[in-house]
Amino acid sequence: MSATAIDPVGLTVIWNSLLGIAEEMGSTLRRTAFSEAVREGDDFSTGLFDAEARLIAQGNFTPGHLGSMPYVIESMLDYFPREALRPGDAILMNDSALGSGHFPDCFLASPVFAGDALIGFVVNTAHHIDVGGAAPGSQRVHGVHEAFQEGLRILPVRIVREGAFEPDLLRMILANVRVPAKVEGDLRAQLNANQAGAERFARLWESEGAGVMTAAFNAILEKSEARMRELIGAIPDGTYSFDDRLDDYGPGTPPIIVAVDVTIEGEEIEVDFSRSGDQVPAAINAYLNYTRAYTVFAVKVFSDALLPQNAGGMRPIRTKAREGCFFNPTFPAASGGRAAVQIRIFDAINGALAQALPGRAMGAFSHWSNPNIGGIDEATGKPFVMYDLTFAGYGGRADRDGAEALAPVMNCRNIPIEVHETNNPVRIHCLELIRDSAGAGRHRGGAGLRKDIELLAAEATMTLLGDRHLNAPWGLFGGHSGARAETVLNPDGNAERLGSKDVRRLVRGDVVSFRLSGAGGYGDPRERDPGAVRRDIADGYISPAHGREVYGVEEKERSE
Repeated sequence: MSATAIDPVGLTVIWNSLLGIAEEMGSTLRRTAFSEAVREGDDFSTGLFDAEARLIAQGNFTPGHLGSMPYVIESMLDYFPREALRPGDAILMNDSALGSGHFPDCFLASPVFAGDALIGFVVNTAHHIDVGGAAPGSQRVHGVHEAFQEGLRILPVRIVREGAFEPDLLRMILANVRVPAKVEGDLRAQLNANQAGAERFARLWESEGAGVMTAAFNAILEKSEARMRELIGAIPDGTYSFDDRLDDYGPGTPPIIVAVDVTIEGEEIEVDFSRSGDQVPAAINAYLNYTRAYTVFAVKVFSDALLPQNAGGMRPIRTKAREGCFFNPTFPAASGGRAAVQIRIFDAINGALAQALPGRAMGAFSHWSNPNIGGIDEATGKPFVMYDLTFAGYGGRADRDGAEALAPVMNCRNIPIEVHETNNPVRIHCLELIRDSAGAGRHRGGAGLRKDIELLAAEATMTLLGDRHLNAPWGLFGGHSGARAETVLNPDGNAERLGSKDVRRLVRGDVVSFRLSGAGGYGDPRERDPGAVRRDIADGYISPAHGREVYGVEEKERSE
């Protein structure tokens, strides 16, 4: 092999080694983390960059983080030029506009050296379950009007020198969060991940040599870009539009218009959210980096879900949104709850591209639930923050039903109820699929999910982060919408329905019932295989009446 070319076998070995490094960083982060969000929920990501700050490889983690990382590194280098970086440094940042859109996602970037030469960067981000601000969990939407109310805003700072945390900076951060032990533990886990990744990256570089590694990086990016252009070029030229809406940005507020125009022109694609509504006076705005990240993810899914996501594959994709738009707000727009928007970015692009690629599209996802409940745990006398992730169904597709209880568009996991009950003063009363909630279709959507949580502490503040309470997940090509979501306070007592982004004070014994929407179906329900309908009845997904009225299948047919 020469310094300017690399053979296919050598390229494959290096590529798999890079993926292995990114995955090992993720494993290290998960295994040494303190919080449920990172350790059980997998709300983190990892990536590798070359010395030119080009994303080369990533772990198989959260698209909102990964698609934002290239711009995080660019921002870091604006504050810390390459010549100012030293071995053992790590730069921390969480600013919404510079990062992935809200303060809980803290990026830690470390330069990697081989000898005295800077050869690249290793980066990870983790969702910290509290960074201060107006409510436990730092994701309150309603009543938060500007970024300054949302907690710690960290522009790039050198928090690690020579492999050790700067004690003054760490002390300042931990003094401003509700659960300092978990935040510190997760920060140290992030450093562990970067140190493991940097060590392996440097060993690989020294083993293969600078010329071969540089040639491999260029080849990876060129091949990724060429393949992405080929895939986009196969989509019929034209502009494809779709409109949807988020329920609101808090009780008594109007819906947020989500509108996208996807233009295919040759081998390039432009995704424009400019027709969407204006930024809102609540903490749910989606900064452009976040909008861009999920746009890249959606295009990649429609092109080739297994295509490597790196700087090369991103080049043919342009994301637009007018300044001041909900998807490109101006600072100090608040954005703590912007996670509620990720599914809608994908759904809107999915709805648009369904017109060009119907065989790859799906009905709308169920929306997920991301509540934060915080107060004082009487058993310890210390603050607690219960950060929850609950996922329901995928939309029906051209060739199969939607799956249940899987994370949409974010690669996270449902946090086990045993973990919540062990670490927080709560009791989980039920976790079950909701019968008759799935959007009917030739291929039905995934069912909704119910989860009831009782507070065992004297009192707590709960902030809700959900959607699809008012606007059901839509179906495609004759498929029906899924059932709408509900959040009910004390369902077995003096029941009260809550808004999807409500803020409530809870007292001991209160039970909150989260009932996630069902996903949209695909195709005419009357074309569904009667055998599949009978299996759904037998398995409890649908009732006999639903099978008869919606699908035209009588219950008596089950025994035939």
